[in-house]
Amino acid sequence: MELPKFILGDNTDYPDAIFIIHTEFPRFIINLENDEVEWFEEFDQHDEKELATETENYIRLATEFYDREVARYED
Repeated sequence: MELPKFILGDNTDYPDAIFIIHTEFPRFIINLENDEVEWFEEFDQHDEKELATETENYIRLATEFYDREVARYED
């Protein structure tokens, strides 16, 4: 099965949360309500330094995906 790069997630236990699931490496879930990120990968020290610089980019991409999806619902 081919998965999209981003998936919009919802959970009634977290009514204010907006979850975006990133399915490609590095896999993660971000809650756009507070920009909290949960990584599914294990990282070594070198990876963590690179990841720190890339996290802002991942948040931006997830937010752009969410905005695009919401705009499509409004159309």
